Amino acid sequence: MTDSIFTKIIKGEIPCHKIEENEHFIAFLDIMPLKKGHTLVVPKVQVDYIFDLENQTLGDLMIFAKKVAKKIEAAIPCERIGVAVIGLEVPHAHVHLIPLEGISDIDFSQPKLNLSQQELKEVASQINAVK
Repeated sequence: MTDSIFTKIIKGEIPCHKIEENEHFIAFLDIMPLKKGHTLVVPKVQVDYIFDLENQTLGDLMIFAKKVAKKIEAAIPCERIGVAVIGLEVPHAHVHLIPLEGISDIDFSQPKLNLSQQELKEVASQINAVK
C-alpha cells in the first residue's frame, strides 16, 4: 500500500500545523479550510474507509476528536464545532472538525479559504494556547 499524504504527515515527511497528537491519533489544520480552525483528525494506522476501522479505534478516534473540538471551540469564535466524514478525498480515514456559525459553513462545495502558512501558524498557535 502506498503511503497516503496523511501517513507522510504522521511520519514527518510533510510538515503540518499540529493541534494535538498521541500514540494513536494526530490532529492538524486543513491547509485548504472551509473556516479558520478547520482541523483534520486522523488515526495513525492507514485505513481507507472510516467504517473499516476496528471498533475500539473508531470509538477512540471520536473521543480524541472531542478533546480537539473543545480546544478549537475555546480558541475560535463559533457557535459550535461541526463534524464531517466524507472519505473520498484521501484514502486514509479522517474526521473534519469545522467551526460553525451556520449550516453553510460545512458545505464542502463552497470555495475553500486560501490561508498563508503564516496565517495557518497563527491559527494553530491560537488553538494550541488552549490548555
